[in-house]
Amino acid sequence: MKIVFVIDQVHTHGGIERVLSIKANHLVLNPENEVFIITSEQKGIPSCYEFNNKITFIDLGVNYQRDISYFHPKNLRKLPKHIFAIRSQIKNIKPDVLVVCSHSTDTYFMPFVCKKVPKIKEFHYSKHIEVAARTKPKNKYKKYFFKFADYVESKYDKLVVLNKDEKAYYKSDNTIVIGNPLTFYPDTTAPLDSKVAIAVGRIAPVKGYDTLIDIWNLFQAKKNNWKLHIYGTGDIGYMKMLQDKIDGYGLQESLVLKGSSNTIQDEMLHAAVFLMTSHNECFPLVLLEAQACGLPIVSFDCPNGPRNIINDKKDGSLIPLYDNEEFANHLNELLANTEYLKTMGVYARKNAVKYEVNTIMNQWMDMFRNVIQVKDRK
Repeated sequence: MKIVFVIDQVHTHGGIERVLSIKANHLVLNPENEVFIITSEQKGIPSCYEFNNKITFIDLGVNYQRDISYFHPKNLRKLPKHIFAIRSQIKNIKPDVLVVCSHSTDTYFMPFVCKKVPKIKEFHYSKHIEVAARTKPKNKYKKYFFKFADYVESKYDKLVVLNKDEKAYYKSDNTIVIGNPLTFYPDTTAPLDSKVAIAVGRIAPVKGYDTLIDIWNLFQAKKNNWKLHIYGTGDIGYMKMLQDKIDGYGLQESLVLKGSSNTIQDEMLHAAVFLMTSHNECFPLVLLEAQACGLPIVSFDCPNGPRNIINDKKDGSLIPLYDNEEFANHLNELLANTEYLKTMGVYARKNAVKYEVNTIMNQWMDMFRNVIQVKDRK
């Protein structure tokens, strides 16, 4: 089977790029598969994740201006080149199926290019963030853009969403739920005997790290000797604000912004609990990684991701959104009960198995075969 993935680039660390590397590497292990990745703005920069050398990379060199909207006139002028170049590549490759990964310009024209090729669009963000704007659009442009987006989505053979709650946000009936595959499943698990809590992710306001610092300040009022390590990088201004907040509370000894790490698995295996305070999530892969390491999770019950991974009070805890005091109090109670903590860790590890790469990629292959058969009958 010839499989083409379409993405803007794979040189920046991110969830979409990471998941693509796992899926593509797995698919190409089957000698019957040929895997191609078409980028529009790789710019000759090496991939940030490891890809099997059997995968064929093609960059179109469109190079949109990323500091402005894709629909800005400066970027729209690049659109004809983009369409022509990708159509040419598809005609040359003659793929059996094509998958659009990132949510960039090609999302909106791919269903209409080389229509005989089955096309799948995967979504890595929660459409919950569109609810308010769709209910009360600020202007006619926004109203008609949503109608246009819905129309385009209906023209894909399948839309892949990451959890069952997301299906309600789509107007078309071509959605299918397939979770992201686990990036690792270590042979050992965290012994949960350290006094280290861990949080991992892009340092951005949507992740709620400022709120996590507030919670940790409440937690530390009990004068315990726990430490919180936050791993990740992001917006410099936001990171400075977080450090200022840590300094203002006097938490420098117990709360550390550790920056990025290439050994996150090891860091998780040396922790005892994973914390998440995001405002919204779709399918936080990092929670599965934590569970694979046997870590219990304490997370806000934000829309829509954590509740689709965490089994409340069994392998983790879901805290009402923005209830900082409840979060801190629950954390104190949980970490004081070592046996309960370890029982949660056992169940967390078992839950993560459901997302092992073979299981998830079998679902993808079944979907590929289905859309190809349906297309052939038309």
